[in-house]
Amino acid sequence: MSKLLPLVSGRALFRIGVVWSHLRASSVVMAAPTNSLVRHHTTAGVIIIGDEILKGYTQDTNTYFICRKLHSLGVKVERVSVIGDDLPTIADEVAQFSKRYTYVLTAGGIGPTHDDLTFQGVADAFGEKLEPNPELVELCQKYLGADASDMSSPRMKMALVPESAKLLFGYDNKTKQKARYPIVSVRNVFVFPGVPALMEKALTMLEDVFSNKDVTFHFKEVYVSTDETSIAPYLNIVDAKHHSKVQLGSYPDWYNNYYRVKLTLESESEDDLKEAHQHLLSLLPQDKVVDYVERDPVGQAAQEVYGLADKDGDPFGIKVKAALSVVEECLEKYDVPELCVSFNGGKDCTALLHLVHAAIAKKYPVGRPQLQVLYIQRPSPFPETEDFISKTAERYNLKMHTMSGAYKEALQELKRTQPQIQAVLMGQRRGDPYVSRTNMAAFCMTDSGWPQYMRVNPMLEFTFHDVWGFLRSLYLPYCILYDRGYTSLGNMVNTKQNPDLKYVDEFGVTRYKPAYMLEDETGERDGRHS
Repeated sequence: MSKLLPLVSGRALFRIGVVWSHLRASSVVMAAPTNSLVRHHTTAGVIIIGDEILKGYTQDTNTYFICRKLHSLGVKVERVSVIGDDLPTIADEVAQFSKRYTYVLTAGGIGPTHDDLTFQGVADAFGEKLEPNPELVELCQKYLGADASDMSSPRMKMALVPESAKLLFGYDNKTKQKARYPIVSVRNVFVFPGVPALMEKALTMLEDVFSNKDVTFHFKEVYVSTDETSIAPYLNIVDAKHHSKVQLGSYPDWYNNYYRVKLTLESESEDDLKEAHQHLLSLLPQDKVVDYVERDPVGQAAQEVYGLADKDGDPFGIKVKAALSVVEECLEKYDVPELCVSFNGGKDCTALLHLVHAAIAKKYPVGRPQLQVLYIQRPSPFPETEDFISKTAERYNLKMHTMSGAYKEALQELKRTQPQIQAVLMGQRRGDPYVSRTNMAAFCMTDSGWPQYMRVNPMLEFTFHDVWGFLRSLYLPYCILYDRGYTSLGNMVNTKQNPDLKYVDEFGVTRYKPAYMLEDETGERDGRHS
């Protein structure tokens, strides 16, 4: 599996982590800063500074947080610039941004090393010099052990700021206390640290500085299950009529299982927003509008899964309840570190994984142990399957055990490397080829001659349509191949799209319906050769 670049470089942590680790409340109460710059339409420009961002050494998360936070405060971010550790570039960008926008927020480039140039760049932007700020000198002495008599030392570098600089101590609206270390501002420029955790805390504590109470952005979303080209004419009509008062956005998502395009409408007027929203809905094909709400199915797993099981008299709810009972019995017999879920990215094991996760979440509301999964990687896997498995492991915080080869050999390797595991939960159903030939029970040991594990089968009574009902009623992510006509996933050699789902659209193009639309579930494996 690929690894993400580190969010924070070691150099960046060294720069200001020591001082900013003291960014906690003190016993001194400070009134919320006044905001003399706010006007009806407040704008902002964001400058991200650091060679490590431009070179791809560090992943930039500051842009996302700053833009999202400012937008929630009624501030419109009009431009984001990412620049390197170059003094003339910093000075020029700050000067230009300062003229254009109500606020300028910089992130990065403050610290003790040679390439920490932001303070000097801001000073140059306004024709100022750097000078020691008495309060910052005191803080550097207190937290870094700096020598005030040697202003050229690295430990004193953060006390040297533009001569007109002001210090803004973050204000915690909950505790009514101020932070111990300030943000430096020069005119309408606010200099934030580049370390994401520190920047996020500092900006959150300075919300009152930027908040524009004259403006509230009202927002609606519409989800559609077709591509942008088919709805573009309707979007053009709506935009032509309402663009002066309502912003209409269109954002395709080729890997979402529940919609293809997310449409957003935003306005400062609720009435204008309502009018544009109704106009849009009146034009869109109603069978393409999806009843969807952004949600966290993993975080709400216990509540939602047990909610399905608690539906009295519902045949599907009875099956979910029975499956949960098997999982709960398993959790009574074995500790979570002794369990492993067999997971290959398919629909059945995806449903199983969520069932197990829900039961664990209910049993351990706090201090939840990490769930283990066994992934047996076969030759020629679909890239889409590999990507889904990787994202699922991250989504559920799974401990992955990836093995290669046949199932028996993989279990032998698991027994050798993870001897504490005693039971394997599996997503087998009565309709599966192997299960249909055996008298499979909810709990049964592996066959003679195999590594000895307790096989746990909570979903034996589920049908093909039950699995899809479970996944889609909870809006669970699943492998995107199922939306492209595959109904049973093997590998790229032995699996094709199910011919039962083939159709020709109005333009004469051959397409495939998604797997959950398969009417006769006996044809589930019609796309598999083995």
